[in-house]
Amino acid sequence: MSSNSLPLKNKVAIVTGGSRGIGAGIAETLARRGAKVAITFTSESSKGITEKLVNKIKGFDTSADAISIQADLSDVASAEHIVDTTVKAFGPTIHILVNNAGFLEIKTLGMITKQDYHRIFDVNVRAVLFMADAVVAHLPKKEDSNGGRIINIGSIIGREGCVGQSIYAASKAAIEGFTRCWAAELGPQGHTVNQVNPGAVDTDMIRKSNFDEEIVRKITPFENRFAQPQDIADIVAFLAEENSRWVTGQTISASGGLRMY
Repeated sequence: MSSNSLPLKNKVAIVTGGSRGIGAGIAETLARRGAKVAITFTSESSKGITEKLVNKIKGFDTSADAISIQADLSDVASAEHIVDTTVKAFGPTIHILVNNAGFLEIKTLGMITKQDYHRIFDVNVRAVLFMADAVVAHLPKKEDSNGGRIINIGSIIGREGCVGQSIYAASKAAIEGFTRCWAAELGPQGHTVNQVNPGAVDTDMIRKSNFDEEIVRKITPFENRFAQPQDIADIVAFLAEENSRWVTGQTISASGGLRMY
């Protein structure tokens, strides 16, 4: 790869929930653009595939590098652990945070338990807050380099009314509030904060949701198809680069036109 093809050369990124699906696509895409990526995963069952991705990135023969960090984001102590491990591996500056990890549970009123609520909000909302809070002190100084980038992964469900997805939808709507407020707070220091709301993406998670695949394909204007993780990863990579500096506080519908806003 030429230096011109490495817009994220020597940048340090954290991607939560990066073992598979959209997260893995984001981690690999940032690395292909030169970034050093800390990839988090939770379960032992994800350890092997995460290490495989780390080794793949290490083989790019560029400034790219990667580490894997096992951390349960439902634990409030995990954010500091992730950031401390990243700093130990790649140095004191973290340029990019992608809050991708998420949890989906489909239950209607009358079925939802307190445990369901906490399981979703602890990972989808609280972890996003404390990951950003832990990273802020490590974002690049304005006088030293280009600003930092925080990118939250939401969902078009956050603006929809979908049966059985009230907690999940509320969690994704909540981080839109984070996104706008943090953009206002961090903008003066040269940092941007944005959110990407995927539509139907061909991942394990969407297969668990209650949707009619044929209808979703028909009503998605662009090519009448599901997205692939790479479709989302390319948008995130743009937001991570310096060329996106004038975009902040925005929620981007990455849905092939399924939802337009």
